[in-house]
Amino acid sequence: QVQLVESGGGLVQAGGSLRLSCAASGRTFSSYTMGWFRQVSGKEREFVAAIRWSWGITYYADSVKGRFTISKDNAKNTVFLQMNSLKPEDTAVYYCAVTGSWDSASYYIAGTYNDWGQGTQVTVSS
Repeated sequence: QVQLVESGGGLVQAGGSLRLSCAASGRTFSSYTMGWFRQVSGKEREFVAAIRWSWGITYYADSVKGRFTISKDNAKNTVFLQMNSLKPEDTAVYYCAVTGSWDSASYYIAGTYNDWGQGTQVTVSS
């Protein structure tokens, strides 16, 4: 099992920026994928971005492309989500997650991921 701890959420005005961090510890995989998802109460968890750890290849939801950037620090086993030009509709609880595999057909599906962080609230005011 992998333990994931998110940080960096908060309240920001529309147009502002936040940087989320997710530190991973515990079991490691030879090749894994880390993702960010978000969820609004009463709605399904929504894919935001993912990164293939070994290759550094990144993937984004259309709704955040060009505004959000996912990156990693190998030495610290940490993944980041830089969020710029935030909009009120970006308000949600943000979760990081990890899966020990890669599947181009399912990396954006929450059920693909094995372990999840506790979530961090991001609130964007208009």
